[in-house]
Amino acid sequence: MSWQAYVDTSLVGTGHLDKGAIISAAGDSTWAATSGFTLSPEEMKFIAAVVAENGSGPNVNKVFAEGIHVGGQRYVAFNIEGRHIYGRQGKTGVIIVKTTQAILVAHYGENNTAGNSTQTVEALADYLIKSGY
Repeated sequence: MSWQAYVDTSLVGTGHLDKGAIISAAGDSTWAATSGFTLSPEEMKFIAAVVAENGSGPNVNKVFAEGIHVGGQRYVAFNIEGRHIYGRQGKTGVIIVKTTQAILVAHYGENNTAGNSTQTVEALADYLIKSGY
């Protein structure tokens, strides 16, 4: 399956998320994304740095203090542990999960349930890790 198919089918296609992207673990390239869901090079690099700290470090502290920016929007981080960052902005939110070679970045809208959205992204991350990605 192509990276775009993972975004279209395994993330957005589930109905639990409205936008998604897969970026490199180094944060230097976008492998696939929903149309109109664009992360800046600075956002990608910073996200990669945060998840590389595994829940503890100066970048993690900065995110808890200032939020995480995704697609030009600021989200309040409420959980950063190990491989993931969860953030929210009102009734919407982002779920960011690192695999071995990639970082999944997904957005859920007001009509989605945070728990179902999180479970969807974490399940795809588990699958990719088992597949060597």
